[in-house]
Amino acid sequence: MQIKGDFNTRRPFPRWRGIAAGLGRASLDGPGFRRILYGVLVAADVPDSPQLRAEAALLCFFDNAFASHATAARIWGVPVRLPPDEHVTVPEVGHRLRRAGVTCHVRSDADVSVVGGVRVSTLPDLFVELATLLPLVELVVAGDWMVRRKGVRVDQLIQAAGSAGGRAGDLARRAAAYVREKVDSPMETRLRMLLVLAGIPEPRVNLEIRTEDGEVLRRYDLSWPGVRVIVEYDGRHHVERVEQWEADLTRREAIDDSEWRIVVIVSSGIYKHPEHTVQRVHTLLRARGLAGLPARPREDWRPHFPGWADVA
Repeated sequence: MQIKGDFNTRRPFPRWRGIAAGLGRASLDGPGFRRILYGVLVAADVPDSPQLRAEAALLCFFDNAFASHATAARIWGVPVRLPPDEHVTVPEVGHRLRRAGVTCHVRSDADVSVVGGVRVSTLPDLFVELATLLPLVELVVAGDWMVRRKGVRVDQLIQAAGSAGGRAGDLARRAAAYVREKVDSPMETRLRMLLVLAGIPEPRVNLEIRTEDGEVLRRYDLSWPGVRVIVEYDGRHHVERVEQWEADLTRREAIDDSEWRIVVIVSSGIYKHPEHTVQRVHTLLRARGLAGLPARPREDWRPHFPGWADVA
């Protein structure tokens, strides 16, 4: 069957447009096409992607609509678990449409970025949008990542949260207060939040020890320099390179020789046994005489670390 014009089946298209372009109903319902959302198809061999699904979600909206919330987070690559539905924001209530699998929001004053050819929320706005979709710790993960990997400033997140109203604004303001610079990984954020929510005084993030010439000699994930204690996250499940492992052991021995104490935490210490991690760190810091340390850890961390499945 001949397709009319330059109709592109390798981009998402409404089923009715496929029929208007000359594609038969039997063909559209056959193995050559797959459904992305209700009434939206694409050629079956086109790989799925956040951009493709965002394009499908935006198809029936005016050009001033943009992907937001979880959809924008997937396109930006925010390293958190997100709900599966797609999200679109429009500037006027009259532009709002109902689509299966798509949640539509209204905001008239939003700035927009373009990522991979798709109009999406700016990162500071996205931080606020995610406040009602993510728990506190994961929202801080998103904020730390935006600052470290995308060049967003902490004050931009604080300003966006401060300008937002309602429940999203309240949640975003709380999370923004915990966002820090120079955090290397989501797991470091989760480890830091576990300890801070337990009432342990906040550690320095990525403290650099330099030579007299300014060369970085060592870098510590989390540390309390006054009492020479380091906590590091190690995400390796096995030794991928013996040389690297030996170098790490040598580095840790040098730390011990400098009268620093190091505690190494793996993923199970955050996901399966967070209480054990809190006790290990608290006990060492108490032995070292850290000022401001409570006599026993607080219980505030428990709702945020309820024994998740172990992941790297």
